[in-house]
Amino acid sequence: MKQLLRRAGVLALVLFLVYTLVFVVLVVLPGDPISNRLSDPDAGYTPQTVDLLKQYYGVDKPAALRYAEGLLRALHGDLGHSLADGQPVTGKLADAFAPTLELAGIALLIVLILTAVVGLGALYGRIPALRVAFMSVPSLVYSLPVYLVAVVFIQAFSFQLGWVPLNGDGGFAATFLPACVLGITISPPLIQVFVRSLINADRLPHITVARARGIPEFRIFTRHLLPGAALPSLTVLGITIGYLMSGAVVTETVFTRYGLGALTQKAVQQHDQPVLLGIVVVNAAVFMLANLLVDVVYPRFDPRVQPRFSHAR
Repeated sequence: MKQLLRRAGVLALVLFLVYTLVFVVLVVLPGDPISNRLSDPDAGYTPQTVDLLKQYYGVDKPAALRYAEGLLRALHGDLGHSLADGQPVTGKLADAFAPTLELAGIALLIVLILTAVVGLGALYGRIPALRVAFMSVPSLVYSLPVYLVAVVFIQAFSFQLGWVPLNGDGGFAATFLPACVLGITISPPLIQVFVRSLINADRLPHITVARARGIPEFRIFTRHLLPGAALPSLTVLGITIGYLMSGAVVTETVFTRYGLGALTQKAVQQHDQPVLLGIVVVNAAVFMLANLLVDVVYPRFDPRVQPRFSHAR
């Protein structure tokens, strides 16, 4: 429990630093977007709305006081109001987070399937050239930009075959295609670590002895190879989960899906500083929570980590 509390403290510290850094970049540096937005005659604000927003954000106050007031509101779950429509930022983030989480969840499942298929192909391919081809998959996919893979998938499965609609309202099919793009482009680091770990574990002496004793290959893989390869892959998996959220921004933009990606694009175009600040904080929180989950699960796979947690308890 002490170890978990310590990690939770680190998470809180990171979120505090992220909030501070983004606030400095967006507010303290020259070109305050809030003041610029409120003074823009084309923004469509009434004088009463401008006065209320100026009072809420303390435009005329020193930057340090504005930062303290904004941080205090954030600790109570209030990330401010959008400069575009006046809606609470937390509500807009909640509405956009659900479809992005759905996309990231399906993409993560695709990542795990791809990792397993490529790992098994690289380890058990009957032809040496086939094993080399599977081992080359991470480097090949890693060199492909997300938007290029998305355009190819749209051309093939939407325009040519007509299997998937592009309006984002086609149910599971409209979600599965962008999830495939996101999963494929985000998977190379995990695949590379998993494949290399499997091959290194397969070369250990006790694996050779196990095969010589006639132990079934399925048991060798599940009892010896897979646990050894899962340890380094867990750490990369935590980072991959964090990158899924940021990768969804580009994917949702290309596929015109509503989510954090579309919200980010609109906030950048409209210079909506409160929404941008909230999006960055949410992405940082997801990244840190994914790594915290890995720290919790890791001792289940590696008994050498267990004494530290036992001592902490």
